[in-house]
Parts: sequence; C-alpha cells; structure tokens
Amino acid sequence: MKILDQRVGILRCRNYDRQEVKVCFDRFAASLDFVVSPGCRILLKPNLVSGQGHDGLGCTHPEFVAAVSEWCVDQGARVAVGDSPAFGSGQKVMQLCGMSSALRGLPVKTVHFSRGKSQCLDCGIKVAIAPEALDCDFLINLPKVKAHAQVRVTLAVKNYFGIVSGWKKAWLHMRCGERENLFESLLVDLLKVVPSGFSFIDGIVAMHKTGPITGDPFPLGLVAGSPNPVALDAALLDILGVSFAQSMVQVECIRRDMPGSRSRNLSYPFLCPEETAVSDFQVPQVLDRVRFQPGQMVKSCLKRALSRIIPG
Repeated sequence: MKILDQRVGILRCRNYDRQEVKVCFDRFAASLDFVVSPGCRILLKPNLVSGQGHDGLGCTHPEFVAAVSEWCVDQGARVAVGDSPAFGSGQKVMQLCGMSSALRGLPVKTVHFSRGKSQCLDCGIKVAIAPEALDCDFLINLPKVKAHAQVRVTLAVKNYFGIVSGWKKAWLHMRCGERENLFESLLVDLLKVVPSGFSFIDGIVAMHKTGPITGDPFPLGLVAGSPNPVALDAALLDILGVSFAQSMVQVECIRRDMPGSRSRNLSYPFLCPEETAVSDFQVPQVLDRVRFQPGQMVKSCLKRALSRIIPG
C-alpha cells in the first residue's frame, strides 16, 4: 500500500440504514478518487473480533458491511468478506453477529483466514498473512471506532492485524508484547505488504470506556474514509479528543514521519474534525499488557479448533 494521500472524508450518519451508508461511501469514493473496475477482486475486511460480548457492538455493523458490499457489486467487482477473529472462525462470527444474514442474496463470498503466506516485515518479525488479503486487487478496510484495553483505541491501522492468520495473532502478542515498540511497529509494517484500497470506518455507534469486546455504546453518529489509514486515524483521534501521545500506533506513525500522521497536513473535502468533535468519549487510562498470558493463548487456540468441529 502506498501511504501518500492526506485527504479524509467525514460525514454525519445517524443510523445503519443500508442505503444511507452506501451513499456516504459513494460520495467518498467519488471525491477521493477510489475507482473500481468491473471484474476486479475486492476483499472487505471488517472487524470481527468475537461473536460474543456487547450485542455485537464489538464488530463492524452487518448493515455497514452489506452497504459497501452492494456498492462494490454495483461496480461489477468480485467481492469477498473475511477476517480472522481473536476467538473462533470468521464465518462463525459473521453468523453470530448477523452479518451472514445481512449479506444473504448478494453475490458475495465469505471467507475465514485459516491459511497464511509467510512475510518478513521491516521490524524483523515473520508473519503468516491470509492469501486473500495479498492476492486481491483492492482491500477495503472496514474498522469500528472502539476503545481498546491494550492499545487505548483501535481504528483503521489496528484493524489490519486481522489479516494475520488464525492463532498466529495470539502468538505475536506473546512474542512482541514485552519488547518496547515492537508490537506497534509490526502493526504499521503490515501496511507495506497489503494492496492499495480504502479504509471506511464505522463510527455510527462506537464503543468506549473499554474494549475491544465489552465496552459501552457511544452514539458518535458519523462515518469517515480515506485511502490512507494513517490519515484516517489522525482525524478520528482529533474527533474523539484522544491525544496522539495516547495512541501507541499513532506515536509510531509520527516517529516514522508517515504522510497523514499529523493533523496539520490533512485536508477535508466534507466535514472537518472540529465540526464533529466530541468531549465525552472515554478510553482506558491504564492499559493491559499487550503480551497474552499463556492461558489466554490456549483459550484462543481451543476456541478456534472447536469452531471447526462444531458447525454454525
């Protein structure tokens, strides 16, 4: 992915009406030069952290994903939807959160990232990345605005971690969690190995106080998009009133002087952060360790194994 564009689209969107969300995405695509050709392969990568928790609040909303799927189908693209959740399979979580039902009737394939192609990142860590994420023509990233107990807030850049296959994400938590700066370096390095595309974030009903699974709903009432996930994160941090210093991922982007990492360089074809800013979005003040305890890793692997044995 080329990290160059510093434009971010922001629009108000109060509910999950499919057509309203679809119109927002279409306006972003037209304004920010995201063009899809007939026959191209598109992977939609939502946040499917878990099928359990706060009434599906931890996942990208099913109608949000269905709206973008419809838009891509309208362009004549071949569309797949997939992720590798923390617990269970992607397809199982899609069933539990209602995404499978929302996609029913659309010519869209749902996939679980079970296999991986080995990639060596710049930070020196080898990761197994889902081939669906590497082989598509465009990757449309569909994150959810959420507080996060380990990294304080999870937005567009963090959502790419889901392209790492299966239990290997838990292993990376174990391996990188105690080494200063390594986990966020890994997250940012992933941007270099994925195809270009677009990040479109679900901020209609966000999650705050804690997360990424069991926080409280926060009616943020907006959607935002950009070809550059770093710029999108910078804009959202300004909207949420979270300082860049509180986001370990954004600190890493600034350290590398990545385009879009600083507010002053961003441009907004629609609304500006100041017009949509909130003052009461809460994030954890004390963070949990990034490194999983051995019991957490065993639990993750067991749930993933059971999801293959027990259908539905």
